Amino acid sequence: SKVRDVFGGRLELALTGAAPIPREVLEFLDACGITVLEGYGMTETCAAATLNPPADPRFGTVGPALPGFGVAIADDGEILLSGPNVFKGYHRNEEATREVFEGDAVRTGDLGELEDGYLRITGRKKDLIITSSGKNISPTNIENALRESRWISQAVVHGDNRSYLVALLTLDPDEAPALAAELGIDGDPGAMASDERVRERLQNEVDQANSHFARIEQVKKFTVLEQDLSQEAGELTPTMKVKRAVVERRYADTFSALYD
Repeated sequence: SKVRDVFGGRLELALTGAAPIPREVLEFLDACGITVLEGYGMTETCAAATLNPPADPRFGTVGPALPGFGVAIADDGEILLSGPNVFKGYHRNEEATREVFEGDAVRTGDLGELEDGYLRITGRKKDLIITSSGKNISPTNIENALRESRWISQAVVHGDNRSYLVALLTLDPDEAPALAAELGIDGDPGAMASDERVRERLQNEVDQANSHFARIEQVKKFTVLEQDLSQEAGELTPTMKVKRAVVERRYADTFSALYD
């Protein structure tokens, strides 16, 4: 009842989209009597293309296609969306229009799986990591699992053409003082990043995240930055998503050192 009261006490149904939401959050809210339905779409599909039905939601998916719309998975795992909601093309850009269409379906750039008609998002196609053994790994789910930690604000997984995965982590600036007090150490971010007690605590968090993935998908080593990623530094978008290419380039030496 206290959680329901936070939402005004009369909320019967809510929708979420635009960014992933942890399955555990949806399950917790549902147990409190607040149903939050996750959906999926893009600007090119005039917003929503899939949505979990109120009578039979499956948390961890973005639901089946809305009536009249189609969802398919290409051979490479990319999600294809079709239907009357799909746009006709980009304004005065025929080349981009040709590249985004597969027949009458639009390429989303996202990777996914269909389970009994319900769509599960597994990552971004352009973010795929191909290891030295040829294994294709989507880092998104691993990074999301790491960011579920109270202490971790950002996680960037790296491993293209490498034999194992590594990660760059940042401490949550709002939670770092509590961690420093708990460990009885200096709360300076720079000092915390190199403190072995902090690394030991974060190793526990990494181990917890790793437990959800196959061995080849697990993070073997990590490093902690002395500062959080930021928009001002050009590392995050306005919607707080990591600019992977920028981070990979800026911290190339840091990633390489994890393989020495």
